[in-house]
Parts: sequence; C-alpha cells; structure tokens
Amino acid sequence: MSRSSASSAAEIRISPQHPALQGRTGRGVLVAVIDSGVHADHPHVQGVVGGIAIEEDAERHDDYVDRLGHGTAVTAAIKEKAPEADIYAIKVFGRTLSTSTGVLVQAIDEAVEQGARIVNLSLGTAGPEHELTLWACVNRARERGALVVSPKEHEGRAWLPGSLEGAAGVVLDWACPRDQLGVVHTEGQWPFFVASGFPRPIPGVSSERNLRGVSFAAANTTGILASLMEKRPELKSVTDIMELLEGRERL
Repeated sequence: MSRSSASSAAEIRISPQHPALQGRTGRGVLVAVIDSGVHADHPHVQGVVGGIAIEEDAERHDDYVDRLGHGTAVTAAIKEKAPEADIYAIKVFGRTLSTSTGVLVQAIDEAVEQGARIVNLSLGTAGPEHELTLWACVNRARERGALVVSPKEHEGRAWLPGSLEGAAGVVLDWACPRDQLGVVHTEGQWPFFVASGFPRPIPGVSSERNLRGVSFAAANTTGILASLMEKRPELKSVTDIMELLEGRERL
C-alpha cells in the first residue's frame, strides 16, 4: 500500500476531541459492510442487526458468516470508532477477496434498501470499464441518503468507486492516528478523506503481522463518519459533512 502525500494538505483534522464528534458513538446509524461477511459474536463486533450473502450467480441466502477474516476485521475497525452503530453485513466474498461488478451493484442496492446511511466498501477496482455502472450506483445510493465510503486510490492508481464524484473517497496515510480523520478540500475538486491503514489491534499480535492497508483506511473513515452522523439526519453527502465541519471550524 502506498503512503499518500495528500495528507499534508488536509484542511481539517477530526479527532475524538473535535466539537462535532465529542460524545458521539454512532447510535442509531446503520452501516452496511460489504465484504467477506462478519463473525457477529466476535468481541470486537458484539452483534449485527442482520445480513445477507450474494453469490456470483445472484443467489441470495442468509449465511453471511465470515470465513476469510477480512470482513470481521473491517467491522471491528468501524465499531472501535462507532461502538453503538448498527451493522448490516452483506457478504460478497466467498473463498477469495474478489467479486464482480454486478454483485457489487446488487450489494450496494441492498444496503440502500435496508436503510443504511453509510455503505462501507473496503475494496475497489481500477477497471475504467466499470466507471459508468458504479457512478450510477453510487449516485442512486446518494439520492436515497446512503453515503458510499471506499478507497480513492491504491498503489498510485485511481480506484472505483471511491474516486467518483459523489463517493466518500479515502486515501491511505500511515502517519495518521487511527482515531483521526483528515479532510481534504481543494477548490474545483471533490473532497476526500485521509485515514490510517492500521486496523484495530489484536492483543499479542504485532501490527506488522496483522491485516493492514487501504481497506482499513476506508473502515476507519466509516467509523468516524458514523459517529459524526449520529442525530444528524441532514448529513447525506460529503459536501454536507464538509459544511458541518467548516462551520464548526469557524466557531
């Protein structure tokens, strides 16, 4: 995973002490985690409100148990920052961490149908042939009040859907503390977020041996945004979040 140089240009840094975030735990915010499923009884997860699995042939069933570990680690990172957020698991990865654009679109649409306010995608694709399909899906979600959080870039290449206008794109910065979020807003460009690529620590396991990378930058962003959205139903887009934070900075 490449370290971003964009973090030095971050205009706003959100930490647990930020006035817009203080005392918020994500209560009442539904987060859909599209990944390899979730171990709901994991101590870092402590339950989900439901879930579904979507297979490559479009079959749907209720076995959303995580057998790869990635989705559980992603969910744990989210819950660390938003411990009272509600999690809805959408399993799209079975034996490997790969799926099709068609399944991904179905998963995002399912998240919207479930009433998710945030859709966490700790994944992406560099294939330009998927841009129009994913753009339509992201904006369909946004129109119904669901914000798609996904990596903006990976190893120096733009990633979809995180690089699309309308998505909450995330750039990895290894130097960013796990409980903080940078917000970059350059005139003429769609705002994006900068976050740590480290997951929630596991006792007895060094950070070098643990999962890490841009997947967890997205998850850390999702967790902080979920807390920020608590009791703020008006926050439905990246621009809404920017307006809130810029207003708080001027106080």
